[in-house]
Amino acid sequence: MTTDAVCNETRPQQPAAKANGIQLTDGAINKVKEILTQQTPQPAGLRISVVGGGCSGFSYQMNFDDGAKMMDQTYDFGGLKVFVDAASLLYLEGCSVDYIETLEGAGFKFNNPNVKSTCGCGSSFSA
Repeated sequence: MTTDAVCNETRPQQPAAKANGIQLTDGAINKVKEILTQQTPQPAGLRISVVGGGCSGFSYQMNFDDGAKMMDQTYDFGGLKVFVDAASLLYLEGCSVDYIETLEGAGFKFNNPNVKSTCGCGSSFSA
């Protein structure tokens, strides 16, 4: 699973699990676990990162990974392992990730207090 997610300026409606400034809502945790169980072979967990690119400078990336790498921070959200590299962690402090389903579509949404601006399409941000 590779997902380029967009920043969402609304607060998550579900209670969020917290780990050193990064939050995943119950909806996000459950959806990732659901997708994770469908993978063969099953990865060790989810990697969340901030990468350069997009019209505003940075974008979020989510993909499955086989384990932590050197300099990663590993979090446990109800049995879901989440890996975040040290550079991305600087941009993700205080960020919450939610999974929403609406008539317009479904996907992971980031609410990041570090964002200064987003692009018009909502797929990238500047910090």
